[in-house]
Amino acid sequence: MGSEPAGADPRPLDDVAIPLTDSEREAIRGGFDRFARARVNAVLDSEELLVDAELAGRALPDRVISALRHFRRYGNGAGALLIRNAPVDTDLPATPQDGYVGHWNEIPVSTFTQLAVASQVGDVIAYADEKDGNLIQDVVPIKGARQRQENSGTVYLELHTENGFHPHKPDFITLLCLRPDHDRTSHTVVGGVAEVLPKLSEWCVSALRRKEFRLRVSSSFGAGADLETPSVAVLSGPVGAPEFLADFHTMEPLTPDAAVALDELKQALLTSLRGAKLDTGDLLVIDNRTAVHGRTPFAARYDETDRWLRRCFAVSDLRRSRGIRAPGSRVCEPLTVVGLSCTVAEELRCTTS
Repeated sequence: MGSEPAGADPRPLDDVAIPLTDSEREAIRGGFDRFARARVNAVLDSEELLVDAELAGRALPDRVISALRHFRRYGNGAGALLIRNAPVDTDLPATPQDGYVGHWNEIPVSTFTQLAVASQVGDVIAYADEKDGNLIQDVVPIKGARQRQENSGTVYLELHTENGFHPHKPDFITLLCLRPDHDRTSHTVVGGVAEVLPKLSEWCVSALRRKEFRLRVSSSFGAGADLETPSVAVLSGPVGAPEFLADFHTMEPLTPDAAVALDELKQALLTSLRGAKLDTGDLLVIDNRTAVHGRTPFAARYDETDRWLRRCFAVSDLRRSRGIRAPGSRVCEPLTVVGLSCTVAEELRCTTS
């Protein structure tokens, strides 16, 4: 189903952007740096460090905290919120060529910036199958992976719900830009269900609400990539404010009507996209329940100065996944252990442990 947006650039996200002043950025940087120094040798997946990051978030301006909490509770039409001029480390290391930066304390300010913001919309979560279970993952181009529909590729990244196949998919995604692409042409794009729904026919909406679709697990999940979900619906929940589940690379329609409806949805999305050319200090928060996202192509040089984003996930209810996480850890067990229809099993494990 691959096709990338044609014609004009996506509509900007200016109406959901919150720029920090330089003085605000520097004040926040100092506070985050102090918190990071106090935990400099801690592992990222530790409750003490994550609580500190949440406390550090109090240094954010009131208008930012208010906007993030409102977004968590009520969302918005775009399905995204963009914080501009957020603090990152002044001396950034080279863009990691293998997709891993090493210990988080190599970029402590950037790490605390992202964790602090993510903690305002939920609790940080990660997945053992993906990027070694890192709570913050490095999104960089990797040589030899240009064509992959993963964060390591550089071709057009199809619109998708992040980890939509997972029984505990993230509710929110945060993307922090440390370095833009060399040509500064690549857009990170989002398509919110609130903005696309009015463009769909009644027949299409009805078809998208039927469980006549299936998702294949992303190849970024390694050993679990040959798994498929049970049948699912694209739209669910209240008629006027539905939740949204789609992936135009891995989603398979199971009936002819489902195929037609999915194509109508995609065409409507391509005319509804919002987006931004992320620059250093831009932190994009996406509501993964109500918006799909993707990325337009860019050219990589593989010279240690390539585009570098960091990604962190959050959920509104961490306790729901307690049956598939080790005590005190935010990392979900591999899908090969958990499976894709594990809700009942989890409840049994939780109530008998």
